[in-house]
Amino acid sequence: MKLQYLGDSRDSFKWDYHDYLTTALGYPLLNVVLMMTPDDSTNDGATDPDIFPARPEIIGFCRDLKNSKDIQMIRHLPSRTCSNYTVVLHRESTRIMNTKRMEYFADIANESRQVLFLDPDNGFEPEKKYSNKHVLYSDIETVLQQISEQDIISVFQYFRRRSFANDLMCIRQRLMSGHSTAVYWHSLMFVAISKSRETIDNVLTLNRQYSQNRPVCIL
Repeated sequence: MKLQYLGDSRDSFKWDYHDYLTTALGYPLLNVVLMMTPDDSTNDGATDPDIFPARPEIIGFCRDLKNSKDIQMIRHLPSRTCSNYTVVLHRESTRIMNTKRMEYFADIANESRQVLFLDPDNGFEPEKKYSNKHVLYSDIETVLQQISEQDIISVFQYFRRRSFANDLMCIRQRLMSGHSTAVYWHSLMFVAISKSRETIDNVLTLNRQYSQNRPVCIL
């Protein structure tokens, strides 16, 4: 994640969905792993948050994020939506480095019911070369070994010039363990992973409910 992305249209989908999911599950914790990388000279992050039809309170939240570029504001998401959970920022503004991945993904919060959101710039590592813009399959396994069967990992995935259905199939083939489902809109997908089939089935049901009021697709 880059500071320049805060408050854009993808952020609107991101926070609308994860606020919904955490609240619908009744979980007390949204644990955000920002995977920070430096800003660049592109125009990425310039889109307006209301391109995604999120709830008005989420649009307002994203506009404030866009104006402030302050990641600490993410902690205030539940208060903006009147939701009863807490946001934790794992490693906060620490930048992700390929040479320190084991250290970065260690010491995950010990909570038996949490949504753990991983926010890399691009998503899962590709078939060939990876960078600090990606989450590795070994990173996912490191996290899964630390969490309970009720916990859910959610991973940001940007469009990779193949259908999201095909991309999810490739992701599933490379996951070392766990069950998965996904929700996507436009050029963005969130992949949910859990140790438990029952937990993922529950997420799938909630995703279907979410899709009734949002222009998203379910896998």
